[in-house]
Amino acid sequence: MFLRLLRPAPPASEIRPLVLADGSEVPVRWVRDPRARRLRLIVSEKGARLTLPRAASQKLALAFLDEHRDWLAGQLAKQPAATIPPFARGSTETLPLRGAELPVHWRDGRYARAELGDGGVVLQLPERAGDAQARAALREFYLGQARQDLGAWMPKYLPGLPRPPSTFKLRPLSSLWGSLSPGDALSLDLSLVLGRPSAFEYVLVHELCHLIHADHSRRFWREVEARWPDWRDERDYLRGEGLALKARLSRLIG
Repeated sequence: MFLRLLRPAPPASEIRPLVLADGSEVPVRWVRDPRARRLRLIVSEKGARLTLPRAASQKLALAFLDEHRDWLAGQLAKQPAATIPPFARGSTETLPLRGAELPVHWRDGRYARAELGDGGVVLQLPERAGDAQARAALREFYLGQARQDLGAWMPKYLPGLPRPPSTFKLRPLSSLWGSLSPGDALSLDLSLVLGRPSAFEYVLVHELCHLIHADHSRRFWREVEARWPDWRDERDYLRGEGLALKARLSRLIG
């Protein structure tokens, strides 16, 4: 007799309107997830999403949304316009990197490759290459630049940690900037390399400090502050510019 293992069903979701203080309606996607332990509201380029634990009541969810109504309006106001042009061969003139806009120099070549030159980003593509190959080359470019930054920063912090992360992963994250798994696998948002380097390094410090304290207790924040006294400035920067960074990366690499 064979037992077939079934994947768990995806979280159930529905769209519900929320009326803001100015009278406008905003669609909020309610997602009831059995893995969730608390109510959570996020805003991304896909819109507003409310995650609910399985046992959370509708009354509790509505009260939570009412409490965060002004915050949601502020986050939506910061959302970048959907008119940000996607990355396209020959038409994209600048690319963001480490808080600056660098000119793009298009070149013909045998392989799809992007690299940093003295005058900006040199993007080499075969004659018949399409936008998909260009975006893939750009993704590899950003991964390489982010790894260089991490390689320069990590030696400063490892001696003060109980152990190093088990693995590193750089990828686009929808709402978080970083995470540390129970197995000490460290994930960081690739869009951090587009913004100012101090914010990227702060997120690294934040996640590394979870190797010492897994929670966000006062002891945890003391460890962060000992290594990055101006962490509040970086947190405020990410709160103000973070959605734009995530949206820009999404439009560039797909």
